[in-house]
Amino acid sequence: MNRKILIMGLPGAGKTTLARLLAPRLSAVLFNADEVRANINRELGFSHADRIEHARRMGWLCDRVVEASGTAIADFVCPTPETRAAFGDAFIVFVDRIEKSRFEDTNRLFAPPEQWDVRVAAEGTPVFWAEVILARRRQPRTPEESDSTARPIDRN
Repeated sequence: MNRKILIMGLPGAGKTTLARLLAPRLSAVLFNADEVRANINRELGFSHADRIEHARRMGWLCDRVVEASGTAIADFVCPTPETRAAFGDAFIVFVDRIEKSRFEDTNRLFAPPEQWDVRVAAEGTPVFWAEVILARRRQPRTPEESDSTARPIDRN
């Protein structure tokens, strides 16, 4: 089971709300991108290169927690395949509750992931989705799923 969790999606989709509900249920360390950017990555802007570097650093922080036998959650947009690759291997939660954010530049840049472990749809409360994520993480993966292929979930 991957103890590095990426909660990603457009700004305003509910990533932080979900991450804040999930973190205590997993005794996880939570890295919110806005807080990390404000306190550690201040020199980074929002160019594509800076977004990749921000994702790499977020992944590195999470990796240190996992190496210490903890669980880490990163909640941030992670808008492109390149930023997701820079973040590294993770249990991916795609928060897909809105079609566009209030930031046009992010809307243009954002590419929905081709693979995820849980896709959070507009239906259901954040508590419901936190429980779905916990249940999915408890399910053993088959060899066919070990490559993190997308698996649609049954919300019923």
